Amino acid sequence: MSFSRRSFFSKSFLGLVGTSFFSSTWCPKTEGQKVVSNKTVRPIVISTWTNHEANNAAWNIISANGTAIDAVEAGARVPELDAADRSVGYGGRPDREGYVTLDACIMDENGDAGGVCFLQGIKHPVSVARLVMEKTPHVLLAGQGALQFALENGFKQENLLTNISKKEWEDWKKTAQYHPVINIEQHDTIGILAMDKAGNLSGACTTSGLAYKMHGRVGDSPIIGAGLYVDNEIGAATATGMGEAVLKSLGSFLVVELMRQGLSPNEACKEAVMRIVKKQAYKNIQIGYIAINKQGEFGSFALQPGFQFVTNQNRVSKERLSKSYL
Repeated sequence: MSFSRRSFFSKSFLGLVGTSFFSSTWCPKTEGQKVVSNKTVRPIVISTWTNHEANNAAWNIISANGTAIDAVEAGARVPELDAADRSVGYGGRPDREGYVTLDACIMDENGDAGGVCFLQGIKHPVSVARLVMEKTPHVLLAGQGALQFALENGFKQENLLTNISKKEWEDWKKTAQYHPVINIEQHDTIGILAMDKAGNLSGACTTSGLAYKMHGRVGDSPIIGAGLYVDNEIGAATATGMGEAVLKSLGSFLVVELMRQGLSPNEACKEAVMRIVKKQAYKNIQIGYIAINKQGEFGSFALQPGFQFVTNQNRVSKERLSKSYL
């Protein structure tokens, strides 16, 4: 028996049928939230690394008056299906036992969230995560339970280990030295954030995790507050890089809370990186944060040089290089 946390909200909004969600004179409001006039809304999509195609897929939805939650899901699905993207979904590098295990989460403007971790054989974990959010009373499903839920909801189980990834894993096994290499191809986990024309925020994060990780390892990507956090009053943030460092600092939640205190997205991302610098070993890892606020301003900061991100605003997709600590 499924349970929808959205049922209450959908009933509450029945009286609004026929009202334009994109009118300059009306803006959705929930108790305790700040109302953003659509005259000041600057819709935006931003994602980690050079995920132009993901950003464009999300922006197409935003520009057609779609919702931020639909946009981030559509964007995250692009690299999940790309066998050439070796750090997300199909084609991702396996763990040390040769299994491709996936983690993902999603969060919407209402504060609802869903995630899956240690999921195997499903090409679109971000969409399974959304169903966890919408159809269950839970936030996170793991392993066989996540797989069972996916299959019950119409997803097809497939082999995600491509020939290229399999050969690399077999070569690695000859020495089996466990030295995780972050950003092997100058990209990693995709985190994607969006604000739609109604001024609502959502975010998603999806990954196949560290190459040759221990079987069962889960990083920050499916964990709300670590790999992703959205507060529709303030802003949204997501992370990429060494998940353990982000987990130990709850980095994305920290970025949003720093924006709540008045810091800009850039300043908040920088301070979150500095918390890792002050308290953790950091010289051989990478951490990158991106963030947006309710004014459509964006920011980023990374631990190591080379972290890139992409923004779509006013129909222009632009690749940017983040500032870094080192």
